[in-house]
Amino acid sequence: MSTALSRRPITLAITALTSCAAFAQGQPGRPDTPVAELETVTVEASADASAGGLAKPFAGGQVARGSRVGVLGTQDVMDTPFNIKSYTRELIADQQAQSVADVLLNDPSVRQARGFGNFQEVYVVRGFPLYSDDIAYNGLYGMLPRQYVASEFFERVEVLLGANAFLNGAAPGGSGLGGSVNLLPKRASAESLSQVSAGVQTGGQVFGAVDLSRRFGPNESAGVRLNAVRRDGDTAIDGESRELTMFSLGVDWRSRDVRLSADLGYQDNELQAGRPSVTPGAFIPAVPEARRNYAQPWTYSSEKDLFGTVRGEWDIVPGLTAWAAGGIRQGKESNSLSSLNIQNAAGDSTGSRFDNRREDNIKTGEIGIRGAFATGPVGHQVTASAMVYDAEERNAWGMGGASVLNNLYDPTVSLAPALTMFGGDLNNPLRVGDVTHRSVALADTMSFLDDRVLVTLGLRHQTIKQNSYNYGTGALADSYSKSRVTPAMGVVFKPAAGWSLYANYIEGLAKGEVAPASANGQPVVNAGQVFAPYRTKQKEIGAKWEGQRVGASLALFTTDKPSAYVVNQVFDEYGKQRNRGAELSVYGEPFKGLRLLGGLTLLSAKQESTPGGINDGRYAIGVPKRQLSLGADWDVPGVRGLAVNARVVHTSSQFANAANTLSVSSWTRTDLGMRYLVPIGQARLLTLRARVDNVFGKNYWASVGGFPGSNYLVQSAPRTVALTATLDF
Repeated sequence: MSTALSRRPITLAITALTSCAAFAQGQPGRPDTPVAELETVTVEASADASAGGLAKPFAGGQVARGSRVGVLGTQDVMDTPFNIKSYTRELIADQQAQSVADVLLNDPSVRQARGFGNFQEVYVVRGFPLYSDDIAYNGLYGMLPRQYVASEFFERVEVLLGANAFLNGAAPGGSGLGGSVNLLPKRASAESLSQVSAGVQTGGQVFGAVDLSRRFGPNESAGVRLNAVRRDGDTAIDGESRELTMFSLGVDWRSRDVRLSADLGYQDNELQAGRPSVTPGAFIPAVPEARRNYAQPWTYSSEKDLFGTVRGEWDIVPGLTAWAAGGIRQGKESNSLSSLNIQNAAGDSTGSRFDNRREDNIKTGEIGIRGAFATGPVGHQVTASAMVYDAEERNAWGMGGASVLNNLYDPTVSLAPALTMFGGDLNNPLRVGDVTHRSVALADTMSFLDDRVLVTLGLRHQTIKQNSYNYGTGALADSYSKSRVTPAMGVVFKPAAGWSLYANYIEGLAKGEVAPASANGQPVVNAGQVFAPYRTKQKEIGAKWEGQRVGASLALFTTDKPSAYVVNQVFDEYGKQRNRGAELSVYGEPFKGLRLLGGLTLLSAKQESTPGGINDGRYAIGVPKRQLSLGADWDVPGVRGLAVNARVVHTSSQFANAANTLSVSSWTRTDLGMRYLVPIGQARLLTLRARVDNVFGKNYWASVGGFPGSNYLVQSAPRTVALTATLDF
């Protein structure tokens, strides 16, 4: 952020916003009213150090009325020209969700997949992958564990559906073209919290957790929130086990004009004999019994992460606020992996051993200023910000020369082959890559006709720089530095109370391709050419409605993503993938004691301008045409404290190759749960929860791919029963 590119827009913005605020001499957007006096500090839970605190829950408490919209800050769902959702801690606890993927099962526009050859969570949003290391933590990229994030870290899961390069900047891992996910950390609320939990699930895995918070000082201006959890034991899959240790500490402090917060987090996640992915050959294999584990017992995945973040906000004058945030993360991973490549209908497979060691060191920061003022009858909220992200990766790998023989339906144990090929030293990984993202963004949200019409215009200039180094020597092998400007335009029109119509144009951004050395057995003419970051282009219209107790939304969108390949031995961007869709969502509490959440998403993800036109009009790999998630939570009449819930998740068939000659069948999963609140004395409350996921024990291929162009299959989890008890005292 020390470059001239970073300094100049921020300096100009501060000068302009300060001048406008002084000129306005009134409430934001209303120059004809007197300056409001600041009131006594009221403590609200605020994950992002904002004056408004967390967006209020909507009726039913399962979703919030608003969420963070990147550089635009936290906005009410009815005021933003984007499709946003925010899933609350209440929903997370009642569904006993253990990870981000568990929470996102409630979203019909998101499906879960897995990383290439490993156990990284991948979320497929509007048909495009979002890697778990490309989700944000309190607005900052790269802070969270790279493959799996325990649910005890976050208060809410905020989902923004659609392209978001202007709002958030390009995701460092190159994903997130179809949407973004931001996790809000926990904060101490006005009421003290002392909570302990314990539980057990199918397979014998047990857990214990602690959640404590207090506020201190004059006007309870300082707060502390501590969370810790330990999970240990076998899962519902035979022979698979997980150990997880997690700790987080969140602190905050506020005065009338200044708000500060900080977070410290640690996670140690160990998976032994995790069931691997399966790569089909010329056919899709029949699905094995859901509990069956075809992992080799010597395979494992280990991940340890330590991270910290700080954020501050300062009200300079009424209507003008500046903020700054920063964070660091250190992560270490080690794996020994072996997937299955199916050879015949009997389930015989081959594979190999792949080991790797990885270390990540990430630093990120953001500064910004936001001002509200008016020019005549037009209100303005102008925002300027600058971001920087720096990551260094150390890596080494080893492969076994001998084949690992196995069978999908009758697993056999193979000895771990000796490692014969290496990239670097597994005991001392060298630097193999570093990534730097720098960007500046400017936005203006203009309000007309007493805020019935809102128009948002914005630009972000982003530079992506990457260096790659030789695994064995650490010498610089390749370098890349390119810049792009991504715009955004959005309009909101409120024709009547409770209604909001919107439209947007916004782009996604990912690092550019590098021309390969050869193709079709011949050298590529422009081998090694580095292309500029490529952009996806999204157009969207939608309608939102909120009554006192029920809300609903409808969105129609189309997104074009470029695709590159070789023509006449020249590599270039010739084709594209076009994802079109419709999203219908519903939420709220239509009747007292009955809560609804879910919706339906229809997708058409087609390939266009493919090599030789051979696959033109065919569907992209791993993108279902229909996705349904619908849940209900009901307070049982006549039994005080008892509630039951149910959720149905349906995903239509998915193609497993570009020619659309292979596909996996559609699937439907049903989950049931209950909770019972038992008062103990005057000040204690015991909450008993039970849940059965995949009640009918369906066996199915849950996802295809997750890494672009790949078609590996991930099997469904078996029926899983979880029991927990939580004591508040």
